[in-house]
Amino acid sequence: MNKVILMGRLTRDPEVRYSQGENPLAIARFTLAVDRRFKRDGEQSADFISCVAFGKQAEHAERYYRQGLKIVVCGRIQTGSYTNRDGVKVYTTEVVVEEQEFAESKAASDAHAGGFQSAPQPAPAAPAGDGFMNIPDGIDEELPFN
Repeated sequence: MNKVILMGRLTRDPEVRYSQGENPLAIARFTLAVDRRFKRDGEQSADFISCVAFGKQAEHAERYYRQGLKIVVCGRIQTGSYTNRDGVKVYTTEVVVEEQEFAESKAASDAHAGGFQSAPQPAPAAPAGDGFMNIPDGIDEELPFN
């Protein structure tokens, strides 16, 4: 079985190209910076994983993904090799994206990327004597569901 699930931030905007032919296929390449859970002294704190997406997944990346955005990808590891211009054989490893999703809200992403700061959230209300929290007035507009 070859299955990978990664959550990380895009190191730069995706690079998107289209294949030649009658039905051009979108191909998006991007790199995810995936934080390591534990860090030893002198060791980097993230791994930089190359990813490639095809078709609708690539078009989605082209339209919505920007540097600093936190996403989750599911896919498979694929290895390969090629000979570069200097005649040296280069080995590659990348994740072929099968599924992808946003891992945070747009406001959180913009704040992380140095964009606008979202409005401060109200402090949670103290629990009432019956063990239930009092919900502040006006919070209905902030809920993602009804």
